[in-house]
Amino acid sequence: MVFGGFRAVDGASLSIEEGEIIGLIGPNGAGKSTFFNCLSGDLLPTEGRIRFAGTDVTRATPEAHARLGMARTFQMPVTFEDMSVADNVMVGAFLRHGHRTAARRAADEVLAFTGLDRLAESRAGSLGTPGRKRLEIARALATEPRLLLLDEALAGLTPTEIRAAVELVRRIKARGITIVIVEHIMEVILTLAERAVVFHQGKVIAQGVPREVMEDKAVVAAYLGHHMKRVRQ
Repeated sequence: MVFGGFRAVDGASLSIEEGEIIGLIGPNGAGKSTFFNCLSGDLLPTEGRIRFAGTDVTRATPEAHARLGMARTFQMPVTFEDMSVADNVMVGAFLRHGHRTAARRAADEVLAFTGLDRLAESRAGSLGTPGRKRLEIARALATEPRLLLLDEALAGLTPTEIRAAVELVRRIKARGITIVIVEHIMEVILTLAERAVVFHQGKVIAQGVPREVMEDKAVVAAYLGHHMKRVRQ
């Protein structure tokens, strides 16, 4: 992916197996968010191909990605502030359910699954950061995805909130949904991801079992450094 003369993603390649959780990590500016946005259809890559479930989606719209079974969240939660929590989730459910009654039924199921059912009629804009992030996940789940892309969905949460979010992600995986998560919290990657993929200067410099990857000398030099020493302690 090239912006002017700057190559944000340079030959990065990734295969995702159905049902796994992959963690994308790397320093700021490493290219992981650009790569992530290409996967979701929010950016058109300047070169290379993206295939999902056997279909070439390189130039497909975000809506086409969603209809094929790909959903995403954003670093900064995007909600319809003046709509209720339930109506926000129904926006996602309408992708699969054309009738309002069916969409509300699907939304209610997702609200219960994500623990937002008690806030169903609350205004989305009244939620704090944890609730807004969970609402984004709920709306994405309402599209009935096969692949869920989580962009720093746990950033800004307290340790207790992180533990609750990690448990939610595990329950999502238990439903058979494949997950790719961009995250800076190393403990989350170690806890959740079955495979870590490390970006640096637009390239994938390492991938594999998270703890093994985080011991890689190139990864430590490029990104982890003193932070990894704290994790080992």
